[in-house]
Amino acid sequence: MPIPSTTARELANRAYGAGASVLRGQLVSDGGRLIIGDMDLQEWLREHVGHEVILVAASIGETEGQRRTCRICGREY
Repeated sequence: MPIPSTTARELANRAYGAGASVLRGQLVSDGGRLIIGDMDLQEWLREHVGHEVILVAASIGETEGQRRTCRICGREY
């Protein structure tokens, strides 16, 4: 299920800020290889072999037409 692009960017920024590796881009299959941007996903994951990992994949959806409410002031935007 897609999530709003702003939410996905916030998640990625927080992960990167905490020292995590982050990839962003279109996920494509090329001859059995999975590629995000210009990075081979298997090659990227190989850097983490031997470590416990948490992998988060978020499909980015459109947010137009969705109203959100500020959790501090209650204003809708």
